[in-house]
Amino acid sequence: MQKISSDPTYALSVSELTDLPSVHEQLSQPTGRDVVFLLDGSDGTRTEFPAVRDFVQRMVDTLSVDDSRDRVAVVQYSRDAAVQFYLNTYTTKAEILDTVRGLRHKGGRPLYTGAALQYVRDNVFTASAGSRRLEGVPQVLILLSGARSVDSVDAPASALKQLGVLTFAIGTRNADKREMQKIAHEPTHAVKVLLFDLSSCLSSVDAPKKDIVFLLDGSDATRNGFPAMRDFVERVVEKLNVGENKDRVSVVQYSREPEVHFYLNTYNTRADIVDTVRGLRHRGGRTLNTGAALQYVRDNVFTNSSGSRRLQGVPQMLILLNGGRSYDNVDAPASALKQQGIVVIGIGAGRADSAEMQKISSDPTYALSVSELTDLPSVHEQLSSVMSTVLVRATPITPTVTAMVENRSDVVFLLDGSDGTRTEFPAVRDFVQRMVDTLSVDDSRDRVAVVQYSRDAAVQFYLNTYTTKAEILDTVRGLRHKGGRPLYTGAALQYVRDNVFTASAGSRRLEGVPQVLILLSGARSVDSVDAPASALKQLGVLTFAIGTRNADKREMQKIAHEPTHAVSVSEFNDLPNVQHLPDLLQKVLLFDLSSCLSSVDAPKKDIVFLLDGSDATRNGFPAMRDFVERVVEKLNVGENKDRVSVVQYSREPEVHFYLNTYNTRADIVDTVRGLRHRGGRTLNTGAALQYVRDNVFTNSSGSRRLQGVPQMLILLNGGRSYDNVDAPASALKQQGIVVIGIGAGRADSAEMQKISSDPTYALSVSELTDLPSVHEQLSSVMSTVLVRPVPLSERQPTGRDVVFLLDGSDGTRTEFPAVRDFVQRMVDTLSVDDSRDRVAVVQYSRDAAVQFYLNTYTTKAEILDTVRGLRHKGGRPLYTGAALQYVRDNVFTASAGSRRLEGVPQVLILLSGARSVDSVDAPASALKQLGVLTFAIGTRNADKREMQKIAHEPTHAVSVSEFNDLPNVQKVLLFDLSSCLSSVDAPKKDIVFLLDGSDATRNGFPAMRDFVERVVEKLNVGENKDRVSVVQYSREPEVHFYLNTYNTRADIVDTVRGLRHRGGRTLNTGAALQYVRDNVFTNSSGSRRLQGVPQMLILLNGGRSYDNVDAPASALKQQGIVVIGIGAGRADSAEMQKISSDPTYALSVSELTDLPSVHEQLSSVMSTLNMSHVLCSLAERQPTGRDVVFLLDGSDGTRTEFPAVRDFVQRMVDTLSVDDSRDRVAVVQYSRDAAVQFYLNTYTTKAEILDTVRGLRHKGGRPLYTGAALQYVRDNVFTASAGSRRLEGVPQVLILLSGARSVDSVDAPASALKQLGVLTFAIGTRNADKREMQKIAHEPTHAVSVSEFNDLPNVQQKVLLFDLSSCLSSVDAPKKDIVFLLDGSDATRNGFPAMRDFVERVVEKLNVGENKDRVSVVQYSREPEVHFYLNTYNTRADIVDTVRGLRHRGGRTLNTGAALQYVRDNVFTNSSGSRRLQGVPQMLILLNGGRSYDNVDAPASALKQQGIVVIGIGAGRADSAEMQKISSDPTYALSVSELTDLPSVHEQLSSVMSTVLVRATPITPTVTGKNRQPTGRDVVFLLDGSDGTRTEFPAVRDFVQRMVDTLSVDDSRDRVAVVQYSRDAAVQFYLNTYTTKAEILDTVRGLRHKGGRPLYTGAALQYVRDNVFTASAGSRRLEGVPQVLILLSGARSVDSVDAPASALKQLGVLTFAIGTRNADKREMQKIAHEPTHAVSVSEFNDLPNVQQQLQSSVEAVIVEVTPETPTAPGTLPSAEVLQAVLARGRKVLLFDLSSCLSSVDAPKKDIVFLLDGSDATRNGFPAMRDFVERVVEKLNVGENKDRVSVVQYSREPEVHFYLNTYNTRADIVDTVRGLRHRGGRTLNTGAALQYVRDNVLQTPPGVGACKAFHRC
Repeated sequence: MQKISSDPTYALSVSELTDLPSVHEQLSQPTGRDVVFLLDGSDGTRTEFPAVRDFVQRMVDTLSVDDSRDRVAVVQYSRDAAVQFYLNTYTTKAEILDTVRGLRHKGGRPLYTGAALQYVRDNVFTASAGSRRLEGVPQVLILLSGARSVDSVDAPASALKQLGVLTFAIGTRNADKREMQKIAHEPTHAVKVLLFDLSSCLSSVDAPKKDIVFLLDGSDATRNGFPAMRDFVERVVEKLNVGENKDRVSVVQYSREPEVHFYLNTYNTRADIVDTVRGLRHRGGRTLNTGAALQYVRDNVFTNSSGSRRLQGVPQMLILLNGGRSYDNVDAPASALKQQGIVVIGIGAGRADSAEMQKISSDPTYALSVSELTDLPSVHEQLSSVMSTVLVRATPITPTVTAMVENRSDVVFLLDGSDGTRTEFPAVRDFVQRMVDTLSVDDSRDRVAVVQYSRDAAVQFYLNTYTTKAEILDTVRGLRHKGGRPLYTGAALQYVRDNVFTASAGSRRLEGVPQVLILLSGARSVDSVDAPASALKQLGVLTFAIGTRNADKREMQKIAHEPTHAVSVSEFNDLPNVQHLPDLLQKVLLFDLSSCLSSVDAPKKDIVFLLDGSDATRNGFPAMRDFVERVVEKLNVGENKDRVSVVQYSREPEVHFYLNTYNTRADIVDTVRGLRHRGGRTLNTGAALQYVRDNVFTNSSGSRRLQGVPQMLILLNGGRSYDNVDAPASALKQQGIVVIGIGAGRADSAEMQKISSDPTYALSVSELTDLPSVHEQLSSVMSTVLVRPVPLSERQPTGRDVVFLLDGSDGTRTEFPAVRDFVQRMVDTLSVDDSRDRVAVVQYSRDAAVQFYLNTYTTKAEILDTVRGLRHKGGRPLYTGAALQYVRDNVFTASAGSRRLEGVPQVLILLSGARSVDSVDAPASALKQLGVLTFAIGTRNADKREMQKIAHEPTHAVSVSEFNDLPNVQKVLLFDLSSCLSSVDAPKKDIVFLLDGSDATRNGFPAMRDFVERVVEKLNVGENKDRVSVVQYSREPEVHFYLNTYNTRADIVDTVRGLRHRGGRTLNTGAALQYVRDNVFTNSSGSRRLQGVPQMLILLNGGRSYDNVDAPASALKQQGIVVIGIGAGRADSAEMQKISSDPTYALSVSELTDLPSVHEQLSSVMSTLNMSHVLCSLAERQPTGRDVVFLLDGSDGTRTEFPAVRDFVQRMVDTLSVDDSRDRVAVVQYSRDAAVQFYLNTYTTKAEILDTVRGLRHKGGRPLYTGAALQYVRDNVFTASAGSRRLEGVPQVLILLSGARSVDSVDAPASALKQLGVLTFAIGTRNADKREMQKIAHEPTHAVSVSEFNDLPNVQQKVLLFDLSSCLSSVDAPKKDIVFLLDGSDATRNGFPAMRDFVERVVEKLNVGENKDRVSVVQYSREPEVHFYLNTYNTRADIVDTVRGLRHRGGRTLNTGAALQYVRDNVFTNSSGSRRLQGVPQMLILLNGGRSYDNVDAPASALKQQGIVVIGIGAGRADSAEMQKISSDPTYALSVSELTDLPSVHEQLSSVMSTVLVRATPITPTVTGKNRQPTGRDVVFLLDGSDGTRTEFPAVRDFVQRMVDTLSVDDSRDRVAVVQYSRDAAVQFYLNTYTTKAEILDTVRGLRHKGGRPLYTGAALQYVRDNVFTASAGSRRLEGVPQVLILLSGARSVDSVDAPASALKQLGVLTFAIGTRNADKREMQKIAHEPTHAVSVSEFNDLPNVQQQLQSSVEAVIVEVTPETPTAPGTLPSAEVLQAVLARGRKVLLFDLSSCLSSVDAPKKDIVFLLDGSDATRNGFPAMRDFVERVVEKLNVGENKDRVSVVQYSREPEVHFYLNTYNTRADIVDTVRGLRHRGGRTLNTGAALQYVRDNVLQTPPGVGACKAFHRC
C-alpha cells in the first residue's frame, strides 16, 4: 500500500472495513497553509539575526499548527541553502518555536538568492518534504533578505509563481527593491513587514471552498431507501467546512417536479444544514423526470441569486442520488450542466440505469452505483476520491483571489496648473510619480493620463499614449507648470469627460475597466462644477478630489464620487500625508469590481421611506422615526443586498440620504435617529411622489430597478394632500414601484388607496404613535411583493408566451365552438414553429383545468389539432378569481414552460361569459405584478368593470354581445397585441429626439421630457440593439448625449429626467435639422446608417421656424432618415409635413401636455417603419436590379415630339426585367411643376407599365423648371415610400429628356441627386443647354445630345449599355488594397477639401470589408504621415468619417519620392494590412499639386517591381512627365487644371481601376502542391534596334524565331515577349499577348527594325524590369515560374547598366547577354546573371553558332527544376545528369539555377541567420538586413515548409525570433525590416555558435528536416 500511495503517509489502514469511518478525519482535505521561511544567513545579517529569529517566532505564533492545519519549514542561505527543518518535521507549535529559538546564524558570502529560491522550490515545496500543494493547500514563502543577490532571481522566482507559491519578500535598505518586487508574487507583496497582509491574503487564496447541490430521487421507488439517502447526505455534510465563504450546500428533491428544500445561501452553518436534512420527508410520486430536475437545478439553483459562486471560480458539484430510470430525456440537461462547468457525480441504486447515470455524470468514472440505497455508505470513499480529484483540478495553479477577474483601471490625473500653484507644482508632480509607481502599467493592466488646467485644459498625455511605467514617469518628471488664470474646474471636468474618458483616447470604460479621476485643486472654481461632476458620475467615473486650504471643501465633496473621497491638505507640499490614497483607490476599485460581478437577481430590494414632515405630524414624528428604525433593523442592508433611502416632505421634498449613500445598517439607523422634523403648513404629497420617482428611484441615486431589484416606497402620511396625487401615483405604478401607504390622523383613506399599488397595501392607524401595530401587516405586504419575480431584463425577448383562459361553465356550452374557433384563428397568427411563441390553454368554471401547458407542444399543427378537439368542461358557478390565481401559480411558471425569467413577454387572453362569484382584485393585481399582459374579453353577461380590473389596461378590456361575435374583435386584439409588444422583436434602430427648447415650450417642457422617457422605456436599448440621442435647440442646437453615449435604458432615462429647458426667443428648426444630420447621424456619433440600421428623428416642436427648413429636411430624407414631426401649440402644420418623411408622419397635439395622446400613433408609425426597414446590410447585399425613373419634359415646346418621347420610354422599358421583380419603373412629367404619372411601386408587371406609358398624355405648360423637377423626384420619387430600394443597395437611375434650357438653376438639385447616389442620364435636344445637361448628368459622358426627340432611337443603345455597365460595375469587383497618397503641401491648401471629397466619393463606391476592399490614406509634404493603415478600418462608414475629418498638413517642401518609398516600405506591408502576397491587387492613387523636390525614379520603380499599380492624378503645377514616370503606365497618369476639377476624372479613374482589376488575376505566392513543378518559363527577348544593327536585324529576327521554336507555348507552359530598344524601349508584344506559338512566330517574322540612336541599354533593362516582368504584363514570377531575359546588343551602352542589371538579379531574372564585337564584353558580363552567361559573336549573322549553347542553357533552367525522375528530397542531382549537362559544352551554374528556383520544389529546411551586431558592423547593418530579406523572399516559408530564425550577437547572443515564431514570409520580412543594430565592442562568435546550437537548433526526436545555418 505504501508503494502504491503517492507518499508513505498516504497509506492508511483499518483492521476491518467496518472501521472505515475511523480514517475519515485522516482522509479529509487540509484547510490550512504550508509556510516556508527563507532567511538570509549571510555575513551581512549576523548582527540583525536575532531580530529575524524573533520575527519568525511571532509569525509562527499566529499560525494554527497544533490542529494540523498549518505547517512550517525554515531554510537559511548565503552561498548555499541549508534546511533547518522541513514542513513535515514538526507537528506542534511548541516544537517549531523551540527550534526557531535555537537557530544559529549560518554565515557565509556572497548571497545567492536565486539559487536559494530554486532550492526551496525543488526540495522543500515537495510532497516528500511535507508540502500539501497537490491537495490544494496554499503554499507560502516568506523571504527575508538583507542584500542584493549575486545571481539572477528571474527564472527561480518565475518557477515559484508557476508552481502556485505565494511569495512575500521582505528586504532591508541594502536589498534591491526591484529584485524584491520580482521575487514577490505581486509587487505589493514586496514589503517591509506586513503581518496583516499575510493573514488576510492567505485567507482567501485557493481556499478549498465549493458549492455542492444534492439532488435526491423522491419518487415512490425510493420510499424505503430514503432514510439511507438522508443519512448519506448528512455524513457527507459532516465532513464539509460549511460557511458563507467556505463550503455551501443545497438539497433538492424531485419526482415529477423538483422541490428545493434549501438553497446554497440558505444556511451558513453545518448544524443548520444537518438539522434540516434530518427533517427531510420523502416526497413520493410515480413519475421520475430526472432530465427536468437536472435542468431545474441548473437554471434555478446554480445561480448567483441562489448562492452559487460559479462566476467567482468556486467549484460547482451536483451529487445525484437516483433509484430508477428517468421518464424524460436527460441528454440536453446533462450537457447543459457540463457546459457550465458543473461537476456531476451520479450515484445510482436499485433500478437506476447505469448508462443513463454515465451520461449524466461529468465523467463515466464519476458514475457510482450500489445495489440498494442502504448500501450508500460503501461509496463514501469513492465519492471522497472523486471530490478531491475535482478540487485538485478546479484549484487554480497560480493562486488568485477568486472573486476577482482582473484588477485593471484607467487613472486620469487632473492637475491645477493655474498661477496660484506655481511654487507648489513640484510637490504635485512628485505626488503623481508616487501614485504611478503603485500602478501596474507594464503588464497592460493599468493605464494613466495626465491633464493640466487653469482657464482651459491641456492634455499632457492620453491613456493610450504610453504603455510602460518608465515612459510615464519620464514624462511626469518633465512636466512644466501650465500657468494661467482664473481656474475653471467645471470646464476641465467636462473636458476630461468628453475627451479623455473616451475609447479613442484609450479609455476601456466600455470593456468594464474602472475609470478613476484624481483631481488636485488649489483654489475655488470660477465656474460651476455641478453638472460636469454629475456627468462624470453618470459615466461611472470614480473621482477623488484633493484640495488645499484655498480650495472649497464643499466643492471638492460635490466633485468626489463619495464625500469620503474628498481629501483636504493644507498645501500641496503635504501631499505625502495622503499617500494612503493608493490603498483607498485599490479598495474602491476592488469594491467596484466585485459589485459589478455581483448578483442581479439576489434576494434584495430598494426601499424608500417618504415621511410627512408637515406641521400636522410634529408630535408624531418621533414615532415615525422609531418605526423606520425598526423596519430597517430587520433588513439585510448592503450594497448588493437591501438599500434604503429616506425623504421628508411638506411643501417640498428633501432627501436625507439616497439609496447609495449608506452600505451598512448601522449608518442608516444612526442617521434616522438624528432626523429632525421639517415643518410646514402645506402638504404636497403629489409633488413629493413625483420627486422620488424622478430623483430617487434612478440609477444615479442607487436604484437597481432596471437590474430587476424590487422597488418599494413606504409613505407615512398624516394629512390630505394639497395637490393632486393621481398622475404621480400612476407614474410610480407604471415603473413597477410598489407603494405602501400608511395613513394616520387626518390622512385621507381614499387618497392613500389611490397612491398605494393595491388598495390592500393602504394601511391605517389612528395616531402615528400606533405605528407599531402595523408592523406585522407591513411585513406581510412586503413578503407578498418579494414573491413577485425579477422584472424583465435588458435581453432581447424571443417571442411571446400566450395563455388562453376560457370560460367553460354551463353558461357558455352553446357558444363554445365559437370560442374554439377564436383560439384557432389567434394561434394561426403566432410564430410557434420557429420556437418563438408558445401557447397554453386552460378551461375553468368552479375550478380550473389545464388542457395543455406552454411546453407541451412545439409545433403549430399540434396545438391546432388539440384546440379543434377541445370539449366543453361544464360546471358552475364561475370562479374567475380562483382561475386567474391558478394560471399565475401553475401556468406562468418555468416548469410549465414559461420563459418569463428569460425576458419573454407573458400574455393572458381571458374569455368570460358571466360575472365571477369570487373577487378578481387580488389575483388580477398579482398577475400585473408578475408582468403578465392580460386582455379580457367579456360577453354581455360579463361584468364590464370586472373585465377592466382584470385587464392590464382598461383599454385591453373588450366587450362583445356574444362569443359568436369574436371575429369582430380579433383584428383589434391582434393590433393591441402587436403594439403592446412592438418592442419585443423590432429590429434595432437609431432614434434621435430633437426637442424645441425655445421660450414658447417652457411650460410644456416637463411633458416633453416625460414623453421621451415613455418612448425610451419601450425601446430595447443596447449597443447592438436600439440607440438613442437627445438634442435640444432654440437659436442653436445642443447635444445632450449622442447615439453612442449610453448603452442602457437606465442611463438614458436618468439623463432625460435631468434635462433642463434651454430657453431662447429664436427658433431655428432648419439649422437644427441640418446639425443633427451632419453631427449626430454620423458613424463617429454612433449612427449605424451605413450598416443598414433604420434611422429615425422624432421632432417635438412648439412653434414656426425662423429659418428655412426645406433644404435640411430634404437632406435628411436623401440620407434615408425617417423624420416624425410632432407639433404643438403654434407649430406650423404645413412646415411639419414638409419636415416629416411622409405627410402622415406629421402628428399634432393642441398642447405639449397632450403628448401622451399621440403615443399610439407614434408606435404605429414606428412599427410600420420597423417592418419596412428589415433590409439586408448595404455592404453585403447584392443589388437585385435597378430603379429607373423617367423625367419627361412635358412643356409646350415638346408637344409635337411627345409621341417620340413616349416610344423611347416604351423601348427602354421593354429591355428591363420588371416581371421577375428585379427592375422597377416610375414616370414623371414636368413643365412649370412636376406630376407623377406612376411611382416605382405602382406597377409590378411590364405589361401594366407599357399600357400606362402608351396612354400618357402630354402635360403642357410653361416655362420649364428643370431644377425644381429634379428636386421633386429626389424628394418624392427616390424614397422608400414611393418604392425606391436605394437603402437595399439597388442602383437608382434617372433618365431625363429635356427639350429646352431650364428657367431655374439645376446646380443644387443635380448635386443633391449625385449625393443620393442616383445615376442620372440627361438627353437634350438642340434647344437644350448642353452644359446644363452635363451638370445634371452623373458624369459629363452621361449627357447625350440629339437634334430632336425623333432621333432618340439613335442613342437608345448607348444609354442602355452605359446604364448596365456603370450601375452594376462595382457589384462583383474583386477585392483590392487601395492607398491614397495626398499632397499636403502649401500648394494644395485651397484645394484640399476637393481632395478630401474626391477620396470620399471613391471610397463610397468601394465594397469595404476585412475580406473585401481595404483603404489607407497617407498625407505628405516634407515627410509622410499615415492617417490610417489598410487594416485600421473594416467599414466604409469608419473610413468616410475619418476622411471627412482630415486636416491639411501644410509644408513648403514636397518630397514625393520619399513619400512613395515610405508607402512601399511601411504601408504596402503585411503588418499594415496589405494582402499583396495573397495576390490581392495593390493600388496607389497619388493626388499631387506640384513637382517633387526629390527624385521619384527609384521609388516609382520599386513600387512597380512589387506589382503595385500606381495611378497618378496631377493638378495645378504638377509635372506631367513626372506623373507618367510615377504611374504604372503613362495612360494611368491623369490630370486636371485645378483640384476642384477632380470630379471630372472619376470616370477615367474608374476605367483605369477596372482595367487593372481585369488584368490582376490573384496570384498564389507559393506553390500549393507539395511536389508541384513549375509550368514553364517566361522568356523576354530584348533586341538592340539602334541604327547600328539595321543591316543585321534579319539575323536577329531569325534567331528569335528559332529560339521560340524550341519553347512549349501551345501547352501554356512557356510565354514569350519581345522588346526592341535604342534611345528608348518599345514593347512589340507582352508575355500575355499571345497564347500560341504560331501567333508569336507570325509577329516575329513581321518585326520591323526600330532605329534610333544612341543606345541606352541601362534604361532598356530597367524598362523591361518595371513594365514586362510584371503580373499585369503576364509575368508569372510570383507563381515561381523562372524568368529569363535574352539580350542581343550590338554596341556599348551610353548609360550605365549597373543598377538595372542588379535590379533584375534582385528580381530573380536569369539574364543571358549576347554581344557583337562592338559590344563591351565587360558590360555584357555585368548584365548577365553570371559571367558565363555572357556570350560573344563577331556579328549577329553568327548567332546560329551559339544558338545551341544558349538553347541548352535555357533548357537547363527546366532540367534542374523538373527532372524526369524526381530527386529524393535532400539528395544531389545524379552524376549522369551532371555529365549530360557538361557534355553539351554548357557552362551553366547549377548552384545559380537551384538557388534561384529552389523555392519551387526544394525540400523544407530550417534556416538560422546569425548576425554580427558588434560596433564593427554598425554602418553595414542595413546591408545585412537587406541580405536576409532577399534570401527570405526566395524561400517557401510555412509551418511545414521552410522555417527561419534570426539571432544577433556581440558579447552575448539575442534571439529576434525563433524557427517557430512566424509561419509566413510576410511576417518574417516585416520583422527583419524592423531589426535594430545591437552594438557592443566584444565579439564572442564561439559563444554565439554554441548558443544557437543549444537553444535554437534543438531538434525534437524523430524530426529530420534539413537545417541550414547562415552566419553574417
